[in-house]
Amino acid sequence: MVSSSQNNFDLNAVPNVQPEIRCSSFLSQKGPLMTSDSVMLDDDIAASVAKGIITPLDEKLLADRTDDEAINESITLSIQCASSISNMARRLQVQGTEVQELRTQVLILQRRNRGLQQENKELKKLVDSYTNNMRKRCSELEMNTNRLREQQESLLLEVQKNLMISRPEA
Repeated sequence: MVSSSQNNFDLNAVPNVQPEIRCSSFLSQKGPLMTSDSVMLDDDIAASVAKGIITPLDEKLLADRTDDEAINESITLSIQCASSISNMARRLQVQGTEVQELRTQVLILQRRNRGLQQENKELKKLVDSYTNNMRKRCSELEMNTNRLREQQESLLLEVQKNLMISRPEA
């Protein structure tokens, strides 16, 4: 039978322990595992040491407990570790899905980009063709304008000659 005091495990009750590196080759997201790190108080640390490894601080927390309390708190710790790992797995799965969706979007955008590049090349050819045609037409119009000016000048001279001939000088 479990007493009510066993159910009142205070995760914030941390004994005063001088931090030191527990194992420099074992890294959590925050750096090397320190004696002041707690798998009971920190999900990141719990995930890093989820295979039943506990820190000296956790050992001290459990050492002051009765056997029943230690068993219950160890079970609580195991559940917290499993929950933390499960949460991380879900987050990683969601991130993996997001990455896959982003890859798919990138592929779609790359295809669209290739299509737009091809369309741009075709439009550039059309613009170049229209430009060349307009240049030719402008040249033709300029030549026609020049020819019409020359004809107009010639006609004006002829009209002036005819006016002089038809007017007798007084």
